[in-house]
Amino acid sequence: MHWHNFDTYANQQEQWLAMESDAERQRLAARRQLEKQGDAEKGGETIVDLRLADYRTGLAGRILLDLVKSNGKRLPLNRLKVGSPVVLSDSTDLKDQGIGGVVSKRNPDSIQVAVENWPEAKFLRLDLSPDETTRKRQLSALATARRLTGRSARLRDTLLGLQEPRFDALSEYDFATSLNASQQQAVAFALSARDVAIIHGPPGTGKTTTLAEVILQAVRSGQRVLACAPSNTAVDNLLERLVDMLPSVVRVGHPARVFEWLRGHTLDELVEADESTAIVQEMWRDVEELMRTASRYSRSRHANRNRGELYAQAGRLRQEARALERRTVRYILQSSDVICTTTTVDEELLADQKFDLVVIDEACQCTEPAIWQAALRGERIVLAGDHCQLPPTVVSAEAAKQGFDISTMERLIQRFDHEIFRRLTVQYRMNTHIMNFSSEQFYDKELVADVSVAEHSLRDLSGFDSQQLADVPVQFWDTAGASWEEELEPDGLSKRNPQEATWVIQQARQLLESGLPAEELAIIAPYAAQVRLIRDQLNLPGLEIDTVDGFQGREKEAVIVSFVRSNTQGEIGFLRDIRRTNVAWTRARRGLWLIGDSATLAAHPFYQRLVEYVEEQGGYHSVWELGAQ
Repeated sequence: MHWHNFDTYANQQEQWLAMESDAERQRLAARRQLEKQGDAEKGGETIVDLRLADYRTGLAGRILLDLVKSNGKRLPLNRLKVGSPVVLSDSTDLKDQGIGGVVSKRNPDSIQVAVENWPEAKFLRLDLSPDETTRKRQLSALATARRLTGRSARLRDTLLGLQEPRFDALSEYDFATSLNASQQQAVAFALSARDVAIIHGPPGTGKTTTLAEVILQAVRSGQRVLACAPSNTAVDNLLERLVDMLPSVVRVGHPARVFEWLRGHTLDELVEADESTAIVQEMWRDVEELMRTASRYSRSRHANRNRGELYAQAGRLRQEARALERRTVRYILQSSDVICTTTTVDEELLADQKFDLVVIDEACQCTEPAIWQAALRGERIVLAGDHCQLPPTVVSAEAAKQGFDISTMERLIQRFDHEIFRRLTVQYRMNTHIMNFSSEQFYDKELVADVSVAEHSLRDLSGFDSQQLADVPVQFWDTAGASWEEELEPDGLSKRNPQEATWVIQQARQLLESGLPAEELAIIAPYAAQVRLIRDQLNLPGLEIDTVDGFQGREKEAVIVSFVRSNTQGEIGFLRDIRRTNVAWTRARRGLWLIGDSATLAAHPFYQRLVEYVEEQGGYHSVWELGAQ
């Protein structure tokens, strides 16, 4: 998609944001309809019957609540990701308006929510809330970008594709990490950009490691860097790389999974460690005491006046405490070399701070309006990601159809091709049998497996004792002709395939019984109903069963993929977006098992080639070999 000027571009983005807002409201209405049918959790946007397991306080009086199912079971399949805006309310009272919050951490058994106020109810529910705050920030950033002039306007227009990207001569660097040739070239290329550069990182190629080196070299040359990503997990992955390389890195926002040794780099911890914090905490205690004193009943004729004076004194002290805390925060942020945050930048925290370099990781998962808050703060911008994996999540099907799910990074690569990006080509995850199909279909056959992984297989794992399962790294089990047909989940809109699910469970048990640790196996299905079906029948500690979206950026030693679709019409639904299958395929390090109906799938040329490739590898089987009837 090519834009002729920024006003046309901004108008279209604003229209798509409005369509997205409408789609979210419609989804909320559909969720309420499901609720009337007695299954509030089916849509994945609500979790009911939660209880408080633990809590702690964070910066600025934020309360972090750890919530678990009251019956002790795992959380249901849900879309409440870290950073998602939510409403926490009384699970037993549908009229309760609840309190707003943000998901700050999650795992299969619990979910943590950051809130400003304490919930009153014993049993709680979480509902995904339309993220109007983020949308307003994006609209504000677009409005600001319209008014840019001079150097900033040129950077804006380069991001738009109206100006050619400019690069200085490549410099040589003393690299802090051991980088391969393509990584070194990508770092030098990114640092030579006068406006915008892109690092294209296919699965397992060390994109985050490369990006961390870009940031380090920029800091060494005296630059300040804003390092962003659309998800908290991606920000934390970058933080983990940076803290060993740079002393002055600050993590702003809701860390998804901050390890003990990383916590000293979060803004909360740095503020708490500052000597001024003891004074602030004492001031807050004084505020509480003043409020308690004021609230006590008194028959004194001067009671109302005294009470008013106490409240006023508490108000002044509260303002002083917040002002002192803000000064501490401002000092910590301004003295840092690198600030790590999501692309939803906290404008109040960062105020008017500018940066020499803005880096956006996983840029292909950002809609276009999502990058502008960060982009407006930079002199130069480096985008990194892989447009051959999952695109941005867009709720409005019509907006996606019109182009809202095309990221800035993908659009710039389409516009300028190799002029604006460098691709990382050595991957450290998959053996060659798994890698080659993805390389052929998505990466111009440029990927090379590092010698450390090129021939690795399940047989190399300690305790794994099945040569038969390890001999062929990629297998496709064909259900064509077996009448293993898809069906709609009862009372739902998602599809499942019970017979495929049974085969997946049997194969998973074989792998586990052969010595594969449950933590090293993933089961992936494109449809949530299939995930729910398999989870209900195979609930083992450590074993992860999820949709494709849940495994983006992850890897496992072995992966089982259930394609689900099997019908006489050759209809494959959103499997037509072959990037989803690329994600599922490339999660596997040593072994990959796929099951599907070739008669349905092969109506699409990509899946026809997939079946042919597995046949060439000697891994094609029919379920008739198992006596299917």
